[in-house]
Amino acid sequence: MSAEATNPATPGPAAPAAAVRRKARPRIDLRRLGRAALLGNAARGRLPDAIGHVVEAHRAHYPDADLEPLRRAYLLAESSHRGQMRKSGEPYITHPLAVTLILAELGAETTTLTASLLHDTVEDTDVTLDQVREQFGEEVRYLVDGVTKLEKVDYGAAAEPETFRKMLVATGSDVRVMSIKLADRLHNMRTLGVMRREKQERIAKVTRDVLIPLAERLGVQALKTELEDLVFAILHPEEYEHTRELIAENAARPGDPLAEIADEVRGVLREADIPAEVLIRPRHFVSVHRVSRKRGELRGADFGRILVLVNEDADCYAVLGELHTCMTPVVSEFKDFIAVPKFNLYQSLHTAVARADGQVAEVLIRTHQMHKTAEAGVVALGNPYAPGADAPAAEAADSPADGERADPTRPGWLSRLLDWQKAAPDTDTFWSTLREDLAQDREITVFRPDGGTLGLPEGATCVDAAYAQYGEDAHACIGARVNGRLATLSTVLVDGDTVQLLMGQDPASEPSREWLEHAHTPAARIAIQRWLAAHPDSAEEQPAPAPSRPVPELPVSATAADAAPRTANAQVVDRPEATVRLAGCCTPVPPDEVTGFAVRGGVVTVHRVECAAVLHMKGTGRPEVAVSWGDSTACRVTLVAESFGRPHLLADLTEAMAQEGAEIVSATVEPPSQQRVRHTYTVELSDAAHLPALMRAMRNVPGVYDVGRAQHQ
Repeated sequence: MSAEATNPATPGPAAPAAAVRRKARPRIDLRRLGRAALLGNAARGRLPDAIGHVVEAHRAHYPDADLEPLRRAYLLAESSHRGQMRKSGEPYITHPLAVTLILAELGAETTTLTASLLHDTVEDTDVTLDQVREQFGEEVRYLVDGVTKLEKVDYGAAAEPETFRKMLVATGSDVRVMSIKLADRLHNMRTLGVMRREKQERIAKVTRDVLIPLAERLGVQALKTELEDLVFAILHPEEYEHTRELIAENAARPGDPLAEIADEVRGVLREADIPAEVLIRPRHFVSVHRVSRKRGELRGADFGRILVLVNEDADCYAVLGELHTCMTPVVSEFKDFIAVPKFNLYQSLHTAVARADGQVAEVLIRTHQMHKTAEAGVVALGNPYAPGADAPAAEAADSPADGERADPTRPGWLSRLLDWQKAAPDTDTFWSTLREDLAQDREITVFRPDGGTLGLPEGATCVDAAYAQYGEDAHACIGARVNGRLATLSTVLVDGDTVQLLMGQDPASEPSREWLEHAHTPAARIAIQRWLAAHPDSAEEQPAPAPSRPVPELPVSATAADAAPRTANAQVVDRPEATVRLAGCCTPVPPDEVTGFAVRGGVVTVHRVECAAVLHMKGTGRPEVAVSWGDSTACRVTLVAESFGRPHLLADLTEAMAQEGAEIVSATVEPPSQQRVRHTYTVELSDAAHLPALMRAMRNVPGVYDVGRAQHQ
């Protein structure tokens, strides 16, 4: 049986936020439910008294719901489980009733509640899936079957990777299976007290490592926060008790700064004529513990946050404007999760305001619908597979074809997870990448040049962005521009970056083994490992590609100084007959603004005025010599090209330069680093006016992304 224990794991209050979420509804007495369940079936057509609390919670979200399936599901579950008892001596039916109540309070629709009441019948009684289908339909059968498969998963440490993989497969494409499992685990965690200490800790660790991150990914914050507190109490009892004392001490203090700030917020919004509900959300135990570790000694405003609920999205920004105008905002605390929602459906504006005494109160601003989604996540979507009769045209256009299941998570995390487990070359690869993903509790948003966005975990690189945008086509990615600047694939991205991914045109492009060192998302790591496993010979050694056709003979490792001409198309203003040389460090050409300095032998070297050498010589007191360009337009110049390695690149680049009439005097090609190659060319042009066209032609060669004038430091 799936419910193993009876009593609360620890004494003490539930998470403080629970009262706000549940509108102060008292927790149900399981012993009273047990007595009601023993009364037997209710009169035909009437709702059994034992599910009255479920019906009350369900009608709060769905006033017109058809309750007949719930009545029949309860009767079948109660009769099937009759005689089965929990370890506390309570009838077993109290467990599915409690699980169903949790989901009803979150706003689950009738089909989910029906399956929840029946979720243990197929595993623990003589009821079959065929019977469930006959009496309740295919959708309920599908959900009960999925939960039954989950119940058979062994969470033992040795079997953890493979069994968790089977667990994900068991959920199929229906996120409601996972929702029922999370509610089932929450009730079992609430009643874990009679277990042996070591068994409590084992269950709590699996809950911490697997189920809490899943609840976070699915946006079910109400379940996540209570699970966190229950796990905290079991695994860290001393810190839990200390946190509980902090909360109790704060509650006993005279005056409440959060209440005073909330009253001030109400007054500001009343003056602005913005209808809003202003609430205080106490932090749950784990949240208080985290804040205390971060800030040290806690003050009254640290024990909760102010929640402002409005009707429309525009009202959220109106509230923000009023608060920032009439109160003292802490601008660094502002985050806009409405314009850019988090990966788990979460939307809200975050800000903070400060009082004169230095206390800072965090403020959350959202609509009522956003709040429902923030609490219940995917559960708040209702039946995610039922087509909405009044869905907007844009949503209707995105609806799945007949017979297909939509992705209820919208960002598609669960769907991607199922894809990862199919694509992973082995179970250990899948498990290690999944654990890394679940450990990420912060997300960044980066922007594409077309205005789209990518949600990535904190610490993600351009490699991760490439696979997030292109899937396995990212094997051909050769680099990126981050905020307009050329960047390697190992570049770590930060929130708000604009990323342009540069794709190679050559079909031979392939990923490198070193990409694994820079990949942090499961999508990237699994795709790269899968390719490497399929191409072991290519992965062993990836030398720099050689040109496939002859290229002009170039003196390799020649320096720009070696290539500098002895005479130049420049002259000293007051001594036209003086010998002039162009500096090799910046290779000036007409019409660059130039200056000169006298060197040994009466020679004058000419530099571009922005050359670093000019600043150095001025700093040492060297006098400048006025120089000007002569009549000839021929020039010699050094150019630096930045590219990413690919076959035939050197041949294509030198050919493009030759077609522009450039004579290559010398060239240096540095060894590639992270597929990035730096080329330095000194060329002669018959006319300096051709230089811009030459640089454009070099930039147009596939794989070349930056071309500039040499500027030696």
